[in-house]
Amino acid sequence: MWQNSPPGSLYDYIRVASFSLGSDGRIEQWSERASELFGIAARHAVGRNPLEVFTPADERHDPSRPAPPFLAEGGLDGRAWTGLVPYQRGTDRQQGLAEIYVMPSENADGERAALCVAVDVRALRGIETDIAASEAVFGQSPLGFFFFGTDLTLLRVNESFAQTFGRPASWHRGRTPHDFLPRTEAERLTAALRQVLDTGKPMADIQLVGPVPGHSERRRWSVSLYRLHSGSGRPIGVAAIATDVTGRRRAEREAAGVRRNLALLNEAGARIGNSLDLETTARELLDVAVPQFCDLASVDLYQGLLVGDEAPPGLADGSAELRRVAYSSAVSGAPLDEADSKPIQVGEVHRYPFHSPCAQALRTAHVQVVPGREGDDGPELGAVVQSTLAVPMVARDTVVGLAQFSRTKGSEPFGERDTALAVELAARAAVCIDNARLYRREHERALILQRSLLPPGDPEAAGVEIACRYLPGNAATEVGGDWFDVIELPGHRTALVVGDVMGRGLRAAVAMGELRTAVRTLAMLDLEPAEVLSALDEIAHGLGRPGGKQSASRGVRGSVRPADLSEVYLATCVYAVYDPVTRRCTVANAGHLPPVLVEAGQPAVLLEVPPGMPLGVGGEPFEETEIELPDGALLALYTDGLVESRDHPLDEGLQAFREALSDPERPLEDVCDHVLGALDTHHGEDDIALLMARLRGLRHDCVGDWTLPPEPRSVARARELARDQLESWGMTDLVDTTELLVSELVTNALRYGEGEIRLRLLLDRTLVCEVWDGGHVQPRRRRARDTDEGGRGLQLVGLLSAAWGSRRIPHGKTVWFELGLPEEGSPAPDAVEALLSLY
Repeated sequence: MWQNSPPGSLYDYIRVASFSLGSDGRIEQWSERASELFGIAARHAVGRNPLEVFTPADERHDPSRPAPPFLAEGGLDGRAWTGLVPYQRGTDRQQGLAEIYVMPSENADGERAALCVAVDVRALRGIETDIAASEAVFGQSPLGFFFFGTDLTLLRVNESFAQTFGRPASWHRGRTPHDFLPRTEAERLTAALRQVLDTGKPMADIQLVGPVPGHSERRRWSVSLYRLHSGSGRPIGVAAIATDVTGRRRAEREAAGVRRNLALLNEAGARIGNSLDLETTARELLDVAVPQFCDLASVDLYQGLLVGDEAPPGLADGSAELRRVAYSSAVSGAPLDEADSKPIQVGEVHRYPFHSPCAQALRTAHVQVVPGREGDDGPELGAVVQSTLAVPMVARDTVVGLAQFSRTKGSEPFGERDTALAVELAARAAVCIDNARLYRREHERALILQRSLLPPGDPEAAGVEIACRYLPGNAATEVGGDWFDVIELPGHRTALVVGDVMGRGLRAAVAMGELRTAVRTLAMLDLEPAEVLSALDEIAHGLGRPGGKQSASRGVRGSVRPADLSEVYLATCVYAVYDPVTRRCTVANAGHLPPVLVEAGQPAVLLEVPPGMPLGVGGEPFEETEIELPDGALLALYTDGLVESRDHPLDEGLQAFREALSDPERPLEDVCDHVLGALDTHHGEDDIALLMARLRGLRHDCVGDWTLPPEPRSVARARELARDQLESWGMTDLVDTTELLVSELVTNALRYGEGEIRLRLLLDRTLVCEVWDGGHVQPRRRRARDTDEGGRGLQLVGLLSAAWGSRRIPHGKTVWFELGLPEEGSPAPDAVEALLSLY
């Protein structure tokens, strides 16, 4: 088949030139390649004597210089000739050496002629050098070289390849991959050869595995392929390099095992012990171990240690009760108890038999290797477990539990390195579990204190709907210095309190508890909000001193000031009192963020309340602000953790808070959740307390208010007014009791009070009766003797009412009592029995 060979063939590489000689010995034809080789154009060579072309000009007429051999006997002697002929390039006069092959021929007239082929000797020497270098690389290289033809049969292999694959080099010629590799590996190599031959893209590090004659161990080879081309670019086959990497693979597996162990230890250090929770810490250990280290694992902890005992019975000999706290498996099923082959579930309390490997591990604090069982009695897990490591969990020289790591059949068995790793993993987890155990004990104590100081989850008050949230800044401790409170005051009034002790942790929680208790005590005295904060400020001075004693210098206004200000407990607090009858709210502030008020159809605003100084600073009076609030208004009290963090300034947080309150008509619980969802409440920098109150007020028909003159007939008038009001409310069951108690209070007002008497009845969740007069002497209950004719009125009030008391008002005092509303099936208080009990 005729085929055109593109440029780049062997003839182009060695620069073959040709010319012909006529019967007269002169040049008849001169090829273009001859012009390039000798530097002489055809017009200067044709018709000339070759002597003139190949001999330098200064030597052409030298009679002693012999003529070229192929010019003997007129230039043509009929014999083929090969030899070296020096020449000089045309214009640049560059010296050269050509190897010329003279082939005798005849012209059309039968006369002798010659066809000459010339090659530059330098090109021939270059080819020889390249061939020698290729042979040296191919034959002497320690790498296995082999060449496949386009039909994917081996053309040639070197000795290194022959030794790698275990057969002589001559055996491989003409073979295919199926002749020296297993079927699957041969198919992979054949597909790779075909792909490289078709695409021209090399492929590196193809891993092949197969046997070698005379060796029992399977070998692994790394093969790289690339396509071979002729000088013209035509694919002529695929060359490959093969290296035996069996030893390297073994070393890589060893190194990979070491890296895996180091990675597991690093992961264990990062993941185990982050939660300070016993069960979570145990699960974190198993999350690290399964399936990276073993196929299934479990953790058992001593039951006595879990419930707080320092040394439960049986701890020393390993026979104490254990509880399974965590289990993880990469296979289905549950681990089996060695004694009776019953599954142990998470949370189950159990014991290991005294002579079992697990009990021995607990008793000796040393690892025990438990071999797998061979069983034919069912598909239980014990029949597929290859081996188990029973590793005691030791923390501070005390065994706290047992970790078991198991591998199933088909997995690599445990080695010495694995045992050491298992001990290290168990030891790290044991320390974290012991820390978690100690933390849990202390944390439970702190939580008891913290939760006892916070109000119930759904506080109630008259005329007020309440919703509250408390989020500790540290979710791990849940103990902080923020607090809120809802305090019911006489007259169906409600005190709303939010405070923040500077600092965090148990120290701040204790200070918070003392301040909250003080607030409740002061609130029961019915002091004005500014007076409450002034008293709290004095109390805060002594919180940082041992025993609460105050000494050292005295500051302004004669108040006692601590000598060391670093010991002062500083706190901020806002105290608001809402009266649902007048719908007025009185607010005082001690360095706290102002409350936010939202009225229907209006944007949320910050109440303009004088900020005041924080509690514990002292020396400055507190001011209070009184505002009138419409029904449905929303009042929000909060701590700075809700609106301030490192990510944004306080102003941005306050603005976001006000925007989150843009829809106050939603259910109040939903409003709280929306606020916490809209703001960044997960920064963990500070505690968050949020108290929201929707102010409803008492309906006008739930209030009875009368003014009576200071005269005896006002007692009967008061009873009449109370009776009529209760009957209009449908509270006939309370009429007798109320009349009796109203009569007592109005009588006392006439006897010990001054000026006009004011009677007020309030109906909400309870019935409240208030009697006002202008006297400043507070009533005092005393025990009357059997012979006394009076002095039993307040005792009667205390017996028949749910609560009673008195409070100061700007122009006198108010004495009040409270009655619970009658429930279906429950009788009202018996006034007769109460009267008889006084004698």
